[in-house]
Amino acid sequence: MKTKLYSNLVLALMIGIFAAACSSASKDKNTQLAELKVQQTKLAADIRKLEAEIAKENPEAVSAKAKDVVVTELAARPFDYYVQTQGSVEAVDNILVSAKTMGVITHVFAREGDVVSKGQTLAQIDNSITVRSIEEVKSGLELANTVYERQKNLWDQKIGTEVQYLQAKNNRESLEKRLATLNEQLDMSRIKSPINGVVDAVEVKIGENVAPGLPAYRVVSSDKLKMKANVSESYVTSIQKGNKVNLDFSDINKNVLAQVTFVGKTINQLSRTFPIEVSLPANKDLRPNMTGVLKIVFHSEKAAIVVPVNVVQQINGQKVVYTAVADGNKMVARKNVVEVAGVYGNLAQVKGLKAGDKIITVGYQGLNDGELVKI
Repeated sequence: MKTKLYSNLVLALMIGIFAAACSSASKDKNTQLAELKVQQTKLAADIRKLEAEIAKENPEAVSAKAKDVVVTELAARPFDYYVQTQGSVEAVDNILVSAKTMGVITHVFAREGDVVSKGQTLAQIDNSITVRSIEEVKSGLELANTVYERQKNLWDQKIGTEVQYLQAKNNRESLEKRLATLNEQLDMSRIKSPINGVVDAVEVKIGENVAPGLPAYRVVSSDKLKMKANVSESYVTSIQKGNKVNLDFSDINKNVLAQVTFVGKTINQLSRTFPIEVSLPANKDLRPNMTGVLKIVFHSEKAAIVVPVNVVQQINGQKVVYTAVADGNKMVARKNVVEVAGVYGNLAQVKGLKAGDKIITVGYQGLNDGELVKI
C-alpha cells in the first residue's frame, strides 16, 4: 500500500511541478523558481519519510533498489609533490684521448668495445728514432760511469786533479738526464687510456699521422653516470640540491632512486628552463645517452588524505567526492565538496575528507546525495 502511495507521490510531484510551471507562466522567473524549490523540498521530505517506513517494513525491497558501489576507506599516508621532466644519461668520465706527440701510427692495440684499464696502451706511434737514441745514450752512459768511478777512486787517493773528477761526474749526470728525457719521449709515443673503462670509438688507423689535440680514442666509464635534464623556470625556487628523484627507464623496465646533485643558476632564454643533474648509482644496464623520466620531489606531506583523481567530479562548479555512510540500517551516498591541494600522477590530495571516510571508487557516476547504495 505504501509502495503504491510512494509512486503516487512521485507522480503528484511531476504533475505539481508541471501545473505550477503552467500557472506561473506570467510570473517572474525568480518567483517561479522559488515556488518550485519549496514544492520540491516538501515532496523530498515526504519521499524520505515514506522510504524510511518502507525500509522498516520491507528491507529487501529497499536493498534491491540500491545502487551497487565499491568503496575504499581513507587513511592518512605520505604524499610527494613533484615535477616531471625527461632527461638523458651521460658518463662523468667520457674522455676523448689524443696523442701527446706527432708521428705515424704503427700499432693499434684496442678496438671498439674493448675493456681497458688506466695506463693501458691503446696505440703506438713510430718511436724508432727515439729507441736508437736511447741505445746510443745508454752506451755512452756505461763509458761515463766507468770513467767517473775510476776518476773518483783516483781523486779519493789525491791522485789527479779535481777538474778531471768534476768533468767525469758532470758527463755522467748529463747522460743520465738525457736518458730520462728520451724515456719520457718514448712514453709519449704511446697513446694510453687515462681511466678504467670501455673503448667507445677508435679514430686512428695504422699508417695515419696523429698530432696532439686531435681525437684518437673515446674511452667511457660506466662506473660514474649522471642524468641531465631541464626544468621549467616556474620551479626555480622549489628544486634544490639534495631533492629526491625517482627515475623511470621504461625501455629497460628499471626504476632508480637518486638525488639532485647540481642545480643550474641560469635560465635558458629560448626554452625558459634551467639545467639540473642527478648522480646515478653504478648499474650495468644503464648506458650513456639513454633517456628516462625524472620525478623530482620538491615537497612531501607525511600524513595526507589522498584519493584517486578520477573520483573527484566537477558538479555545478564544485569539486565533489561521494562517500558511503550508514543511515539507520541502510547505506546512502553523501556528497562531499572538497578542495584539491595537488594532483600528482593518478592521485590527488584533498581537503574536506578525513581518515576513515569510505569514498566510492566504483559506481560514483550519476549518484545523488542521499541515494541508496549497496557495498
